[in-house]
Amino acid sequence: MRTKLAAGNWKMNGTRASLEQLERIAAVAGNGPSEVLICPPATLIHAAAEVAGPVGIGGQDCHAAGSGAHTGDISAEMLKDAGASYVILGHSERRADHGESDALVRTKCRMAWSAGLKAVVCVGETLEQYEHSNTLDIIGGQLAGSIPDEATGHNLVVAYEPVWAIGTGKVPTVNEIGDVHDFIRARLERRFGAGVGRSVRLLYGGSVKASNATEIFHTSNVDGALVGGASLKADDFVPIIEALNASND
Repeated sequence: MRTKLAAGNWKMNGTRASLEQLERIAAVAGNGPSEVLICPPATLIHAAAEVAGPVGIGGQDCHAAGSGAHTGDISAEMLKDAGASYVILGHSERRADHGESDALVRTKCRMAWSAGLKAVVCVGETLEQYEHSNTLDIIGGQLAGSIPDEATGHNLVVAYEPVWAIGTGKVPTVNEIGDVHDFIRARLERRFGAGVGRSVRLLYGGSVKASNATEIFHTSNVDGALVGGASLKADDFVPIIEALNASND
């Protein structure tokens, strides 16, 4: 059985005052069978880890090198040392804003694993690609290029985030979400074998909120969500966690 995962990506939001929200999330995170993860900005990782309780803490990116002359960057080992257990890699905002390629994401993934971090590798198509019915081709290429051969169900989580749905309020139909998640599962099984392929958790991300979480979490091969804006406040994120817990029944 795959443990379901509710992951929150705070992006470039949050100060020490935001830890109150994390404490409120932590107060309910241990009440169900699902795992809960919050990825705050790097400035909060150490402080967040100290108050997170049952909530895992993750980074939002790491450098492809272990150390060196990379001003302003953060290594996977630094994230681990600060208290992180996960790191998000290849998010569409990193791919678009910083020109990150599949090959770079792959290298970062290996670096994260060498530091003992679990990697949440993001894949997703743009609106233009979606409208031209290229979704599965794009996802297939990103999976092949971004995930190293050493992947296991323990060190890898895959998050499908249609770029056109992130923060827009637009959400694919549950059939579309299911089709993509089924495709990802099949690709993982074909590449890594049924054992590993079936053990990797698949998250959906893209305007997930309390009002649509239940329907999404009952969709084929959806093992949880990678949530952006709705994870910043406990009042918004806790109902998503509760919907995920309920989907275990």
